[in-house]
Amino acid sequence: MQIVETTNEGLKRAYTLTIPAKDIEARIDTEVKKIAPTVRMPGFRPGKVPANLIRKMHGDALHNDALNEALRESVNGLLREKALRPALQPQVDMVEGYAQGKDAELSVSLEVLPDITAPSVDGLTLERLTVPVTDKELDEALAKFAANQKSWKDAPKSKKSADGDQLIIDFVGSVDGVEFEGGKAENTPLVLGSGQFIPGFEEQLTGVKTGDAKTITVTFPADYQAAHLAGKDAQFAITVQAVKVEDATKIDDDFAKSLGLDSLEKLKELVKIQLEQETAGLTRTQMKRQLLDTLAADHDFAVPPTMVEAEFEQIWQQLQAEVAREADPVTALAEIEAEKDDYHRIAERRVRLGLLLSEIGQANGVEVSGQEMSMLIQQAAQQYRPEQRQQFMDYIRNEPMAQAQLRAPLYEDKVVDFLFDKAEVTTREVSREELEAAIEAEETTAAAKPAKKPAAKKAAAPKKAAKAAEAPAAEAKPAAAKKPAAKKAPAKK
Repeated sequence: MQIVETTNEGLKRAYTLTIPAKDIEARIDTEVKKIAPTVRMPGFRPGKVPANLIRKMHGDALHNDALNEALRESVNGLLREKALRPALQPQVDMVEGYAQGKDAELSVSLEVLPDITAPSVDGLTLERLTVPVTDKELDEALAKFAANQKSWKDAPKSKKSADGDQLIIDFVGSVDGVEFEGGKAENTPLVLGSGQFIPGFEEQLTGVKTGDAKTITVTFPADYQAAHLAGKDAQFAITVQAVKVEDATKIDDDFAKSLGLDSLEKLKELVKIQLEQETAGLTRTQMKRQLLDTLAADHDFAVPPTMVEAEFEQIWQQLQAEVAREADPVTALAEIEAEKDDYHRIAERRVRLGLLLSEIGQANGVEVSGQEMSMLIQQAAQQYRPEQRQQFMDYIRNEPMAQAQLRAPLYEDKVVDFLFDKAEVTTREVSREELEAAIEAEETTAAAKPAKKPAAKKAAAPKKAAKAAEAPAAEAKPAAAKKPAAKKAPAKK
């Protein structure tokens, strides 16, 4: 194979590869010998069909297979010989004019990853902002939890039902005097105003008392799931077994025991742990953004434009989806269009930080284990219908780029945790409001200030831009020269 470099500018590389015709023919000969024992043809014993007849029968297919294999191996050989680390999949094209029996010429263009020296992880300092759980917050959380654990008590028999009351009813439904399947039940609880039953049902039970019998008429919606009832009028004969009112929940040992716990103190302990876990997520976000800002401020190197553009497209699609849900999408779209340069800059920052974190991880032996990868694939497969999960897993196994995308978020978290462990961390207690304000301030700083460049003219980037400023998944490894054949990933359920 002959290699001629045609472009070497910054991170861009381009080459012309020439594959001799004799190499392609040799591959075809090898394949003919491999399949010869299995070829069947009238007039010949099994395995005795002459090679020239096999070529005549399967020539085009054999040639195409041999050519594709030669292309793949040639591109892989180029990457090895030139020690290239592609940022994304190389673009490979056949030069016009190729015909069977001639040398094959390929043009290969790609962008390579920059050479990055992994920075020292010594001397890194971070501040962890923690939020202690106050007695007031604990009491409020308990009260909210208790409010969601409704209990009911019998109302006086003279009480007329109202919205918010619970009825215990028996009912029998019929259409044109004939009972229908699924229209009969006993001791059914129904909270008036909950919208649990079809429109018009609950409203006609306002004002009933325990022991009342009443027949109501309702119309099933036109799109009702049971087609034989859709749009039809139905009568329900109802007997009110009880009218109940909400019973105030007393937060005490008995309440805790009703939940399967030993005491109120145990319930408080569990609720406190939940509150601490909620703020722990915010604390990690604050520390991670602080870490990324530190790395971004100290490193500025060229990044592959195609990676930046791919990252920008991902950000832009997310923003457009958010804009579509706005009350005034036209105005919202105009606002983000005006900030497009900010989003390009954010995409560049995310790519740079992703490459830097990847380099730090590789230099320090951070890995995603095979077991962790298997768990990731299984978790991701749950997003698909049961009959599509195996197809998804096969797709992931055959697509190195898809594997990298799935692996990347976990890899980034492991690199970040590694840096947290290496850093000198001081802790300061703050309120939840102060922690959220610190995160917002770091978002704005990350969105508004590129590394080692003049600050943006605006005082602050738009809020959507701030949210996009966090680094992407960090793992960035050389792509395969050519993707292996694979089925398309199934659509998510």
